[in-house]
Amino acid sequence: MAERATAALKERSELRLVDLVLAECVYVLESFYELSRPRIAELMRAALALPSISVDDEALALRSLELYEIERLDFAEAYLVACAEGCDAATVMSFDRTIDRVAGLSRIEP
Repeated sequence: MAERATAALKERSELRLVDLVLAECVYVLESFYELSRPRIAELMRAALALPSISVDDEALALRSLELYEIERLDFAEAYLVACAEGCDAATVMSFDRTIDRVAGLSRIEP
């Protein structure tokens, strides 16, 4: 699959990488390929840097990867925190206690 995906990237002049697919890529690299968080973050940042790939909000994607790698949050929680930071929200609602690792953000449970 990696060879086919690489070939597809080379063939296209422009591809949009939506947030859900970014999350799926992280999940597959983590669960199936068993790559480390730093390696996954490195690979996804490299993909985002390709001139043929565009995303809706590059800063959000990069911050999500940073939180995933550094704070060791699941990617979904990292994305939630990055979204909260991006809209200046001081609090998020989640059962995931790993969010408590992020300074400057409060978490409440439903």
